[in-house]
Amino acid sequence: MTWIRTISLKEADAKLLQSLQETRKLYPAEYALPVDSVRPEDGEASRIIMTHSLFPDVLRHAFSTFGALMQPDLPLKRRHHELIAATVSALNDCFY
Repeated sequence: MTWIRTISLKEADAKLLQSLQETRKLYPAEYALPVDSVRPEDGEASRIIMTHSLFPDVLRHAFSTFGALMQPDLPLKRRHHELIAATVSALNDCFY
């Protein structure tokens, strides 16, 4: 559980749910597959995404940008994204 206050999917209002749905549509298809090792036990969305749940408009803009950068017609492939993310996380001493 994060120490940042979040709104659970059960408590989410229409605006938050809409923001989550809009951003998920932009992600590549393989991102829809859950990764058991990082899936929250309660079935919620990613903790990183849900830290933005108090501000649905910010969530939509931030993760829509990410979704646009992940489009399959761009030159970088998923493996490149993963290597960049792993390198940045390692440099930042982040376990994500």
